[in-house]
Amino acid sequence: MQTVTTQPGVVTTQTVTVSQGPRWSTDMCDCCDDCGICCCALWCFPCMQCNTASEFGECFCLPLMDPTLMGYVGCSGVCPPITIAMRAAVRERHKIHGSICDDCIRSCCCYSCTWCQMAREIRRRGNWSTVTTAQTTILSNAPMMPQAHGYTPLTEY
Repeated sequence: MQTVTTQPGVVTTQTVTVSQGPRWSTDMCDCCDDCGICCCALWCFPCMQCNTASEFGECFCLPLMDPTLMGYVGCSGVCPPITIAMRAAVRERHKIHGSICDDCIRSCCCYSCTWCQMAREIRRRGNWSTVTTAQTTILSNAPMMPQAHGYTPLTEY
């Protein structure tokens, strides 16, 4: 008696294509690209943050919950969770290339520049999501049956 140890099968190859999304439209330190946002951040930073959150579709007082804004700057280990979440949400909505680690580092290192960059991005791209629609059409080679009232649908285009 002979034992089969391997089964014949189909070898499949899978190709994975990794594509990077678009980049931020401005760098973190491109303050001169929109002087209005920069001036607002300079003179009333909490107002600029609240306006940015509101334009993004979030509760306007959300940024006020950030520990950095509440005066805990200088405490070790305090990262601004609201800022990190907002930056990640802006990235995800607009399919901007990046990572949560990058969001965290940028938010901790340059808090105000991060908010200014998000405000410029939201203003430039608007507050919309990408909606994808699909339509499925099934074509068949089977002959069509005559319909009532002598009408026969066209089978060729």
